[in-house]
Amino acid sequence: MKEYQTITEISGPLVYAEVDEAIGYDEIVEIETAQGETLRGQVLESSEDVVAIQVFEGTSGIDRDASVRFLGETMKMPVTEDLLGRVLDGSGRPIDDGPEIVPEERQDIVGAAINPYSREYPEEFIETGVSAIDGMNTLVRGQKLPIFSSSGQPHSELAMQIARQASVPEEEEGGDDEEGSEFAVIFGAMGITQEEANEFMEDFERTGALERSVVFMNLADDPAVERTVTPRMVLTTAEYLAFEKDYHVLVILTDMTNYCEALREIGAAREEVPGRRGYPGYMYTDLAQLYERAGRIKGRDGSVTQIPILTMPGDDDTHPIPDLTGYITEGQIYVDPDLNSQGLEPPINVLPSLSRLMDDGIGEGLTRADHSDVANQMYAAYAEGENLRDLVNIVGREALSARDNKYLDFADAFETTFVDQGFETNRELEDTLALGWDLLSTLPKEELNRIDEEFIETYYREDESERVAVEADD
Repeated sequence: MKEYQTITEISGPLVYAEVDEAIGYDEIVEIETAQGETLRGQVLESSEDVVAIQVFEGTSGIDRDASVRFLGETMKMPVTEDLLGRVLDGSGRPIDDGPEIVPEERQDIVGAAINPYSREYPEEFIETGVSAIDGMNTLVRGQKLPIFSSSGQPHSELAMQIARQASVPEEEEGGDDEEGSEFAVIFGAMGITQEEANEFMEDFERTGALERSVVFMNLADDPAVERTVTPRMVLTTAEYLAFEKDYHVLVILTDMTNYCEALREIGAAREEVPGRRGYPGYMYTDLAQLYERAGRIKGRDGSVTQIPILTMPGDDDTHPIPDLTGYITEGQIYVDPDLNSQGLEPPINVLPSLSRLMDDGIGEGLTRADHSDVANQMYAAYAEGENLRDLVNIVGREALSARDNKYLDFADAFETTFVDQGFETNRELEDTLALGWDLLSTLPKEELNRIDEEFIETYYREDESERVAVEADD
């Protein structure tokens, strides 16, 4: 280990130091200030005689008299099954007053990409208890399904609901997984406020979800550089539990916008040529390195599933962050400001939402009805009702036909009964589909052109349509 006292420049979160030997990229650095404080950093750029170091704790207190030590290794996460139930800061240190972590291994946080040949195709259902997701945009083990939100929307409440309710249904006979595979949630918060952090922790402790969770907390007043480390710490822990301890791991990352802002801040400090809207040109590659760590591996029972949450600046889904995220991931869930203003909980708009792996994760053997047909029919009926709402604003409801009025009623009922379930309600998939059949039974049978006749004969309820008609007359 060699020590230098050759700091030449400090720029934002970066420190530049002269060296006389080869220093590896991503190598861990300790900086000891003149006041005796030891700060940690990571080599961001290395040349023959100068290295750029990003300091996790911020550069306050560092001057030319500070000493720089290169440790000769990359950053590693101490992993063990005992991490479940623990709360850590954004760089993986315990902040819950619990005992020191005694790791079974120390794994490189950069991780290794899953060999495409070794990947197992995701096709097994994860139940979140949220009807708008389970019924219309099903989450599948090994999938990456982001939530697109905007400032002021209740995406934190939705994240907490998924974290405490998510589960893996019992395996059917002939399933590939061995008995005893457990479910775990790893929650990574980046740049959240202290108030949000308190809400998360109170909810985790109140519901007992903390026992099966690992929580990483990077707060808004923590250094931005630490945010670039937090998701890698989270995913390293997830991969260990999934592929070495056979857990089905759900990773929730919030807020990816804060992560990308940290990348932009570091890029500006390095005086890089900016890309779209000032973000680094390599942001697509950087996000892909994180998102592609979700998946399943052949021969392993565990899985890593990701739900990254991001706030779209100006509610603009063409902004670089949601735009690039949409390219990499398998769909998106939209949190809608208009539905939120109407008081719906959770305010998920199913029309622009999409789960590209939904059809692979559901089927006749999973539920008592053909899930895919029901979802497709509800989607089409709700879209029809939304289009008719625009027409009502022009001609009035009295000018519409009886058929059109049924679709308008369906759209209203879909929002108030199917989508609006509250953040504390946990619906099993059977209940979600039963509610879907109640709604579809308010439409004439001949309108159900996306459902197999066999299922219509079994589950369509004539009395439901009559009941709604009577209520409308009243």
